Amino acid sequence: MACQRLLVAQGTSAEVMDPLDAPLDPVFKPHFAYATGRAPAALETLAQKIQAADGYVMVSPEYNHAMSPALANLLNHFGSSLFAYKPSAIVTYSAGQWGGARAAVNMRTFLSELGCLPVSAMVHVPHAQDVLNEHGQYIDQNKAAEWDGYFARTLDQLLWWCQAARAQREQPASTTTQRPSAFKTSPAERDAPGNG
Repeated sequence: MACQRLLVAQGTSAEVMDPLDAPLDPVFKPHFAYATGRAPAALETLAQKIQAADGYVMVSPEYNHAMSPALANLLNHFGSSLFAYKPSAIVTYSAGQWGGARAAVNMRTFLSELGCLPVSAMVHVPHAQDVLNEHGQYIDQNKAAEWDGYFARTLDQLLWWCQAARAQREQPASTTTQRPSAFKTSPAERDAPGNG
């Protein structure tokens, strides 16, 4: 919620999508595995929100040096075509001294594979229980300006790349490099020549 507050303060719309609130079936079946128009309504709504976004802030605690299993599960329900050509920012936190930095390394490759390349700056919040309350407000208001500045370094990069990527996506196909299409039916559509 801290990221949402800071983005909204800059005039950007931002919606929090908590993976724990996502109405996903207990049996894993990704959005792209359904025939067109046949995905459950809740999954289709999430897909539309992901596709409509210009960028993403991925916030995760660290679990076993990796991102939250709930976040990974949510992201795995959607193919790269929904995320592609849009930037992302990584925000991690932990109860310990590293602030989720090890999870961030894992997230960088994961998000790159989805096509929403992470910006270079990241946010790591060590001892998160002493920094933010459950509503995303700083516990020590005397350090609020410092924390806002720290978050802004990453969020400003994200906003710059969101604007640049959106402008490029909106260019007519004749004036920009043709984007390769994402695979729609089989991962083999990405195979190197002669491997099919």
